[in-house]
Amino acid sequence: MAEQRAQRRLAAIMSADVVGYSRMMQADEIGTLDALKKRRTEVLSPLVTKYQGRLVKVMGDGVLVEFTSAVNAVQCALDLQSDTAKANEPLPSARHVVLRIGVNLGDVIVEAGDIYGDGVNVAARLEALADGGEVCISGSVYDQVKRRLDAAFDDLGDKTLKNIAEPVRVYRIRPLSEGYTPGIADPAPPMLPAKPSIAVLPFTNMSGEREQDAFADGLTEDLITELSRNVALFVIARHSTFAYKGRSVDVRQVARELGVRYVLEGSARRLAGRVRINVQLIDAIGGDHIWADRFDRSLEDVFAVQDEVTNRIVEALVGRLTKLPPRNRPTSLEAYELCVRARPLLANFGGSAEAIRESHILLTQAVAKDPNYAEAVRWLAFTFWALWSFSIESPASKRAASLEMARRAVALDPNDAGNHWVLGYLLAYEHNWAESDAAFDAAIRVEPNHADTYAMRSELVLWRGKTDEAMGLIEKAFRLNPQPAGWYFWLLGMAHYAARRYEAAAEVLRAELTYRTGSRKILAASLAQLGQIEEAHREAELFLANNPRFSVVGWANAQPAQNRATVEHFADGLRMAGLPD
Repeated sequence: MAEQRAQRRLAAIMSADVVGYSRMMQADEIGTLDALKKRRTEVLSPLVTKYQGRLVKVMGDGVLVEFTSAVNAVQCALDLQSDTAKANEPLPSARHVVLRIGVNLGDVIVEAGDIYGDGVNVAARLEALADGGEVCISGSVYDQVKRRLDAAFDDLGDKTLKNIAEPVRVYRIRPLSEGYTPGIADPAPPMLPAKPSIAVLPFTNMSGEREQDAFADGLTEDLITELSRNVALFVIARHSTFAYKGRSVDVRQVARELGVRYVLEGSARRLAGRVRINVQLIDAIGGDHIWADRFDRSLEDVFAVQDEVTNRIVEALVGRLTKLPPRNRPTSLEAYELCVRARPLLANFGGSAEAIRESHILLTQAVAKDPNYAEAVRWLAFTFWALWSFSIESPASKRAASLEMARRAVALDPNDAGNHWVLGYLLAYEHNWAESDAAFDAAIRVEPNHADTYAMRSELVLWRGKTDEAMGLIEKAFRLNPQPAGWYFWLLGMAHYAARRYEAAAEVLRAELTYRTGSRKILAASLAQLGQIEEAHREAELFLANNPRFSVVGWANAQPAQNRATVEHFADGLRMAGLPD
């Protein structure tokens, strides 16, 4: 019999194993083995076939798969993580099968159907570097897939791997359509997007006068808005960066927590009709200062300075400058400062009656001083709607005035995403679905990084019965705004409830930022659907203490809903929780 000779070939190797396998076996050996067998049959094998791989061997809790294509290997790994997570959804957490996966492209030795060599060893070491639910790939794989997959890559740098002679460049990877699961306590830090990503920290007020804080905050917010309009950038929303205001922070930690590579820091000093602005752009991963500059101008030139700083950032990170149509700027600095003071009062959508009334007064004054200041007109429209919607002042004239003013804001400045989404949201309450959709489309087209647009649209999509699409939108909003206002959690909880994921809904709606707001009624409904009737009734009673005029029928009729079945699903839970019909 002729001796079988070993062969060498280049292959893409996927190595995967189960996190916590020993613990699972100790708790339930037969159940664990059955679960793994089922996953291999129903999830792994179809994917290996789909992506033209070869299952080399099964090793207890692990598998080794060979592919002729690096793209196929990585896409198989991503789909394997996604499909495994979906298979876990109906199971208690103790029975979840969680994978970690490594993919390498390298030379392998083939012998008797098995494969050996450094190509395999590196894949196994990459797998060990991955956390549960993650895929880690080598630099050789990255070079092959970076422009061929709709994915985000997090560069972990060169890693020294056990028994591997030279360091290996390592990347974490995930589909762009996937984010980390938002709203759950202590989430893993979000991964870096594929495009240049930046967070603008609140500018420090160097004037020594607290009343100038609003001016420094306004500069920061407007820079974020201008950067967010650039489709080539990924820009973190204002609410998340302002969580660091007044804190001494390490920009590297900020970058990790927000999932960005670049951080902009700045300060502003306003004195005697002039303003001095210092800025520095930092590569938080590489540790380098990209550039720093100081601007000393008259106060009237402050918006020109904002544009100049924005252009410098775009040129530094993207390498080219796309001229965008200008936004409407106020002609009155006093009107601008009144509007800036109103912004944080409106940041928590559905906030207190006091905040809505105060912001309404400030914005009324701002519009009186500058009638063509589009942002002030837009927010004033929103306060008119809020006064009516939250029954603070009930005349229908408030509702009509809000819509008229929102249309005016768009006419004054069609290049501001906020104007479009406010109009789109109000139009949905008029059941003008087509024009509402067009307004939200315009908002995303004008400012593709506008987190609030995705969040607000998620609610309207949910009321159409499109639960998966709604979840995708709110998850995108969370990624752009990882430390959001409480109403984001409210919307996420509603999306979980609509998808009948009541445990997830209850967990999200217990978040401190949203717990004592109107979202409490959805928490009560979620608990009722879980059969936790006593606790559901308690939460419903606490909700009614602050909302004594609430009725299920009145609430259901007020929703901007196209799909009545979705509304009735919520109404059923509210009634089960003991809320009055």
